[in-house]
Amino acid sequence: MAEDQTKMGFASASGALEVLLPGLRDEHLTAATPCGHSTVGDLLAHLMDLAVVFRLAAEKAPGAAPGGPPASTLDPQWRDLLPKRVDELAVAWSAPAAWTGEASAAGGALVLPAAVMGLVTLNELVVHGWDIARATGQPYTVAPEAVEAIHGLVSQPERKQGVPGLFDAWVAVPADAPLLDHVIGMNGRDPGWTS
Repeated sequence: MAEDQTKMGFASASGALEVLLPGLRDEHLTAATPCGHSTVGDLLAHLMDLAVVFRLAAEKAPGAAPGGPPASTLDPQWRDLLPKRVDELAVAWSAPAAWTGEASAAGGALVLPAAVMGLVTLNELVVHGWDIARATGQPYTVAPEAVEAIHGLVSQPERKQGVPGLFDAWVAVPADAPLLDHVIGMNGRDPGWTS
């Protein structure tokens, strides 16, 4: 069941992201990433915001306004704050109530069935964790449950040309590539990207 896979995957995805953080040096903040024109600092600022917004969605609480601060306004305490926020996000999505009914995020700008919102959240953690790992030359390992859960979300054929604001057009990968590479390609990134 996708919901069970997603719940198990959250702990792995949050842990995989947190493992990368000690390896980030200040000079990495301006480094390019596989995520469009975003730098590592941009993605960290996005993750700081995302962790709060999607935790509130899991808790069925009123959300904050969409969009995070630019990297230039990244909280100087991000090294302490981001792991805590990501842990709180994973805990919120481990609660059975998080998966019931609808969930809204970003002050109601995004309303989805809760199970879909959970998958969207997990996809963000996995893919941006991969982005940061690639940009900073670090290994990235996430549990198969996390990758399998989000594969169903991103592999829908109608998304092949991309979804504005969510996904870029698919990048083709070899049929025998690992499932994570397929998920990365379906998120509009080249799995072979290097800095």
